[in-house]
Amino acid sequence: MDDLLDLRPACAETARVALGVRDDQLHSPTPCDGRDVTWLLAHLLGLSLAFTPGAPGPDGEGDGDAPALAGLHPSWRQLAPARLTALAAAWLDPAQYGRQLEAGGVVMEGPDAVAVALDEVVLHGWDLARATGQDYEVDDASAAVVLAFTTAVAAPGDQWKREGLFGPVVPVDDGAPPFERALGLAGRDPGWRPPSSS
Repeated sequence: MDDLLDLRPACAETARVALGVRDDQLHSPTPCDGRDVTWLLAHLLGLSLAFTPGAPGPDGEGDGDAPALAGLHPSWRQLAPARLTALAAAWLDPAQYGRQLEAGGVVMEGPDAVAVALDEVVLHGWDLARATGQDYEVDDASAAVVLAFTTAVAAPGDQWKREGLFGPVVPVDDGAPPFERALGLAGRDPGWRPPSSS
């Protein structure tokens, strides 16, 4: 199968950013309206588990659908890289693409599930990096997948697909790099910065 998605670069980059979060940043705002860094980390923990085929169910810290209800797992610094690594490794198996996966109460075919997983890891990795003053590097292949996904859910007549996923489209110049265009389609301002604390 030639169209396997390699989640390893995105998962490694998001894990790096997660490990760079300081304790004093846990309640900082993020580009996700009304959500703080704690919520975002809990969401990443939940989605990385939910989108890993064969992973055990969540152990009380939330799931991919409502990750922050029980708060952030106290071992999040260990869990984030471990779960992201497991997520990437699971999708290296071509057999997973022929199966269905249920995440957040939605049943998806393997190719759809892995695309959603990559989209979530990349966009929320960027959100976390912006919220905590870190850089976020997206490889070209991941940027192309995220752009294709966000373009599809922003297509005329298909905007219902974005409900609950993204906010309103943020206009971005057509000549902007692919990932910046994807950010705009995902309802994010590529220039977003945390509010000044002065």
